[in-house]
Amino acid sequence: MESMAERNRLVIGGVDAHVDSHHVAVLDERGRLLGTAAFPATSSGHVALLAWVLDLGRIGRVGVESTGSYAAGLVRHLTSQGVEVYEINQPHPHTRRRRGKSDSIDAEAAARKTLTAERLAIPKDTSGIVEAIRLLRVAREGAVKARAAACNQLSELIVTALDELREHLTRKTLPGQASLCARLRPDTTRLHEPPQAAKLAPRSVAEPSLELDRDIRRLDQHLSAPRHVVPRTLSLLGVSTGHAGTLLVAAGQNIDRLRSEAAFSHLCAANPIPASSGAPPDTASTVARQPRGQPLPAHDRGRPPPLLPTHARLRTPPHRGRTLEARDHSLPLKHYIAREIYHALRADLAAHVTP
Repeated sequence: MESMAERNRLVIGGVDAHVDSHHVAVLDERGRLLGTAAFPATSSGHVALLAWVLDLGRIGRVGVESTGSYAAGLVRHLTSQGVEVYEINQPHPHTRRRRGKSDSIDAEAAARKTLTAERLAIPKDTSGIVEAIRLLRVAREGAVKARAAACNQLSELIVTALDELREHLTRKTLPGQASLCARLRPDTTRLHEPPQAAKLAPRSVAEPSLELDRDIRRLDQHLSAPRHVVPRTLSLLGVSTGHAGTLLVAAGQNIDRLRSEAAFSHLCAANPIPASSGAPPDTASTVARQPRGQPLPAHDRGRPPPLLPTHARLRTPPHRGRTLEARDHSLPLKHYIAREIYHALRADLAAHVTP
């Protein structure tokens, strides 16, 4: 029988998420493993997972892998129940070399990282308009890629078509070629003849291409939401509706999870990080590299910001090593843009998105 002390102990959870199931491991405050279990990735499974963890004690915090994909539903459920959730976004190479890899091992490793507060990040809020914009952008990007593939295939078919048809179509632009090919009327009873097959093949490619083009235009109309969500950000120089949507998705609706300008600058690949070691201290030979992230629209600025000349006085050091700032002359502009956009986004989301 479980004692009162066991029910009141503080426990830390870790979740290894997958498409069909979530594996959870629970530790106590001293790092002792209390148990592991697997639950289906369904609404009822989320409820059962939380109830199972609560049976082992009071939840301190839970670390979850894949919070933006496989575990998105679980994160929403845990957050709605007042559970403190963190994202575990780093692999466990040392654990895997020592113990191997399994779902229970990964869940325990996530719990141990949560217990030690190692590389914890607050997951994005996926319950508001920013998540809706992200979903529409994903659909649009997929439609654009599919349309590009269809246009390339149509061009290849036109190049190898019969001379009469090819000469008629090559004088048109890609949209014009797709419109003309969609109006071709082959004789389906004579498709064994190349002239008839040469009409059916381009038409079968052109019709989906035109439909995708219409879908993209409709999605562009729906993606006008940032105009009333982030008016301050859109008023900045060089920031379009597309840029605003990209920045919203990158920052997340709960932008407060980014604690400073530097965090947002790092997210936007505008904050250099060290990439060398062993150099003598206080020398100019330290090498830095640009982090991965969402690039900022620095090239769209028609004029430099007023603070740029002060930041742009960068010189190549006389040593063999060269800093990132010396190699990337647009980095000061990116720093300025990141700082400007960060404060505009915070103000917009505080006024129009967050309750």
